[in-house]
Amino acid sequence: MEEQNKTPVTEATEEEKKTNPFLSFLARKDIVFSAKRYGIDALGAMALGLFGSLLIGTIFNAIGLIPGLSFFKTIGSYGAQAAGCAMAVAIAFALKAPPLVMYSAALVGMIANAQGGAGGPLAVLLIAIVAVECGKAVSKETKVDILVTPFVTIFVGGGLSLLLAPHIGTLVGYVGKFIGWATLQQPFVMGLIISVVVGVALTLPISSAAICAAIGLSGMATGDPGLALAGGAAVAGCCAQMVGFAVMSFRENRWGGLVSQGLGTSMIQMPNIIRNPRIWIPPTVASAITGPLATCVFKLQMYDAAINSGMGTCGLLGPIGIILGWFNGKYPDTVGVMDWIGLVLICFILPALISWGICLLLRKIGWIKENDLKL
Repeated sequence: MEEQNKTPVTEATEEEKKTNPFLSFLARKDIVFSAKRYGIDALGAMALGLFGSLLIGTIFNAIGLIPGLSFFKTIGSYGAQAAGCAMAVAIAFALKAPPLVMYSAALVGMIANAQGGAGGPLAVLLIAIVAVECGKAVSKETKVDILVTPFVTIFVGGGLSLLLAPHIGTLVGYVGKFIGWATLQQPFVMGLIISVVVGVALTLPISSAAICAAIGLSGMATGDPGLALAGGAAVAGCCAQMVGFAVMSFRENRWGGLVSQGLGTSMIQMPNIIRNPRIWIPPTVASAITGPLATCVFKLQMYDAAINSGMGTCGLLGPIGIILGWFNGKYPDTVGVMDWIGLVLICFILPALISWGICLLLRKIGWIKENDLKL
């Protein structure tokens, strides 16, 4: 019976290959044009590449502020230089590229990131995808593969970087300037929108960190206080999701869940959200409250790498980014008690209290049931 079940699948596949050679070629090369592969797999991998270079460098920079540990800052300073290479190699890995294509993607990422300016991460994402898929298409198709594959990958990626990356950077710059301008004009509304949208993106199987990096939600590159405020709102939204889910699910997941969600990612709740979307209400409401408080009351601003704006409490990188802005002299003139109180309230205490309180109410009315948040 098992053999009978296998036969039709094999015959159908062979028939499809005969009738459509192009589809057969794509299947053989594992080139899949899909929103999931490019919008989730590649984007998520790009975020990991950023984490393994720029973000871990940021952590090293923070440690380097401690007297006697300045060598950490020396090491961390190279993180930004490696970011383009790391992102492109991560994308190639997600697209299941052969080794030679993957290694060649490093140079593509370096060029795209440098040429893209403020839009470097977005340029790397778009250009690396095209270059890697072209490299996969020619991989092992000739007897001189060791020359042809890297040549095609780098030629396509390098050429697109020179032609398109600067324009991508310009476009991202316009988007960033608009967000910065809007945040200064309407800090309450924009604080709410950015906090909720970026926070939701953090929990979804996409990369909030990559999104923040792509549109430059930080005042680091431009000195724009509006973008810095927008980055602070993004931090608030991400922290609300992570801390919120960690606290409200404590009765089901105990300390392991508290750490894995509070310092890891709230994305692990996605299966539970699909089963009962109502569990998403408490942390989302928390982000809608803390975002405007961050922009209007405490005026939290991000003057470190834009990717930190989308990290929340993952490795404490969101709060660390804001703190680094303080001690790098960006703002405020002097760091006072209220600055620390605002940071702790926005990133930790308010998300925990608001999410826990709303979750308790939803449990009482039956919208959230026992084990709905069980990991």
